[in-house]
Amino acid sequence: MPARVVARPMPGTQAPTRVVARPTPGTQALARGVGPTPGTQAPARGVGPTPGSPELATPPGLTRHEFRAMGTTVTVIVPEPARWGVEAVVSLFSAWESVLSRFRPESELSRLNAAAGREVPVSPLLLSVVETAIRAARATDGLFDPTLLGAMIAAGYDRTFEELPRVGPADAGRDRATTGGWRTLRVDVVRGTVTLPAGVGIDLGGIAKGMAVDAAIDLLAAADASPCAVDAGGDLAVRGLPAHRLSWPVSLELPDGGARVLEIAAGALATSGIGRRNWVRGAELRHHLIDPRTGRPAGGDGWSATVAAPTVVQAEVAAKVVFMLGPTAGARFLLERGLTGLYVRRDCGQLELGTWGTLPDVPAAGLPGRATVAAAPRNRA
Repeated sequence: MPARVVARPMPGTQAPTRVVARPTPGTQALARGVGPTPGTQAPARGVGPTPGSPELATPPGLTRHEFRAMGTTVTVIVPEPARWGVEAVVSLFSAWESVLSRFRPESELSRLNAAAGREVPVSPLLLSVVETAIRAARATDGLFDPTLLGAMIAAGYDRTFEELPRVGPADAGRDRATTGGWRTLRVDVVRGTVTLPAGVGIDLGGIAKGMAVDAAIDLLAAADASPCAVDAGGDLAVRGLPAHRLSWPVSLELPDGGARVLEIAAGALATSGIGRRNWVRGAELRHHLIDPRTGRPAGGDGWSATVAAPTVVQAEVAAKVVFMLGPTAGARFLLERGLTGLYVRRDCGQLELGTWGTLPDVPAAGLPGRATVAAAPRNRA
């Protein structure tokens, strides 16, 4: 089935490309974003639901399980007889996090970053994720850049978000970090090695999470645990449809606490935005979406960018690029790749971008598709 997303305009609106932030009557939400309370301008906050926001819905005959992994809440929805699939997904995310977390000193990614400048043998999982990230960087001319670890740390994102002080003093002494290290990063798939340039560190959080969701939904589908959905902090994939439904409703929370409901029939959605991860240093609001062109948190009027694509990894990469480019150039980026997007401004204005409607169930032009990786990889000695 092709990946398809349908937007429900809010009641009383005339132009479908710009709608008022009101929940659609009669809908229930599968996934949500987090926004500021009404009347505020994107305050620093942690992860968690906003009071009064739509609840996650479990369709009749399906069961839901939530757990923490990769710095977010992962939701798995499967048929009642396929509860065992939840355990398999939990194990998958646990294995991936143990390899790919930059916040775990013992992880394979942390050891790779510590060995920058040297060729390092890596596991098939880490090799696959790094290779996919580099292909995404090439496909976007560096607007997606996995070598932004130094810039994230310079912006203050130097520990897990749960541990990060939401408000702190100005730290003007931190200089702009170097970007673009992906161009000289070497991946040798034959030897199974990665060589980071000296002084360069990689952060694979977003793309690794997206790839993990793709792997999890493939795992469930291969075992006939369908219909099913896997959501990891806004990276969502679905297979099959709940009984008597034509789509899965997805509620995206807006900056004023309202919601925009989208409906996805197949494929994936990913959202990049500043509502969940932001903090204040001095008088400056900062967030984790670093613009590779400046080495600083992206500016502009963007609150979030959501993209629908055949796979989560494609949607994840495209959503970050659209957020960096803004709606005009972002629309061109999506149109060239046959993708659909929704750009939300901080004032709650909404712009539907790209090929709004049906998407082909093939890799988006130029963007990496699924990667074949082990579900429970073991680190190399």
